Amino acid sequence: MTTTLTIAELGDLIERILLRAGLAPVQAGPVARVILAGERDGAKSHGVYRLDGALQTLKAGKVRGDAVPRVTSRQGDAIIRVDAGFGFSSPAFELGLPVLAEQARASGIAAMVVNDCTHFSALWPEVEAVADHGLAALVMCPSYATVAPAGGSRPLLGTNPLAFGWPRPGREPYVFDFATSVAARGEIELHRRAGTLLPDGWALDRDGQPTTDPDAALEGAMLPFGGHKGSALSTMIELLAAVMIGDLTSPEVLEVLGTTGLSPVHGELVIALAPERFAAGREGDPFARAEALFAAIEAQGARLPSQRRYAARKVALAGGITLTKAESDHLALLLERGLDAVG
Repeated sequence: MTTTLTIAELGDLIERILLRAGLAPVQAGPVARVILAGERDGAKSHGVYRLDGALQTLKAGKVRGDAVPRVTSRQGDAIIRVDAGFGFSSPAFELGLPVLAEQARASGIAAMVVNDCTHFSALWPEVEAVADHGLAALVMCPSYATVAPAGGSRPLLGTNPLAFGWPRPGREPYVFDFATSVAARGEIELHRRAGTLLPDGWALDRDGQPTTDPDAALEGAMLPFGGHKGSALSTMIELLAAVMIGDLTSPEVLEVLGTTGLSPVHGELVIALAPERFAAGREGDPFARAEALFAAIEAQGARLPSQRRYAARKVALAGGITLTKAESDHLALLLERGLDAVG
């Protein structure tokens, strides 16, 4: 048996669950929107599945449910700094985005630094939000140490996602968002819950030996994608989105949390760029030239990233979001019992 809800209905349910658990409205609304976006776009590992982790982190006292983010930089600064107050990252991002967009349009480029935030979601909602302002975006953050560096055998780096967005007037932006590990940690957890083996090359066990057992992988280390290339990108993110912004690296996050079972607390870096400002004085419209490139890619039969998400979004907008009975029952339990429903 399944249940189909409209996007608005599911969003309202998620927000009520978060409020019931003790999040203040300033936190609950943005967090609900990012969870809803994952479910709407068929990204199950970043949809309602993420509720339990967020609530467990709240119950453990590792995130402040009443935090009020604030912009601490001076007006006109090219670096917009937002203090998340040890709340979730989504409210801080939403607060700083208009300031970031205004400064990027004025200067051609601007960066937003979010400090002391708990991050549990995908990054593509954020790059899409920046692209909605007609800006290109790069977003990155560390995680906690769960990934061995190329050639290593023990967790040191985070899954360290990197996302990019390019605005496409009149249509969805060009977006990619990927972990620098072979797979997101949530994907391994979904394999564990389903009782299925991992693909070869995803993980090592606690002794540093290759494994396809999800339980052994969660106790050991994931691997970076592309060997040394993914490892280098992951290290770059540790440097730019942790060391450079004065926030925690992935090993430091794990030391603070003491577990990988809670959402990580760290910082985030968002860079916004105005294509027309960079192309000023040169021949051609950067947006038209980008469309020619995308058309050439598709002409070869290749698929642009995020097209599956956008297709799922279109279905959800037209017909709602379908939840399994287990999902519906669990959401009802969370709404009824709040934090008592999570371990």
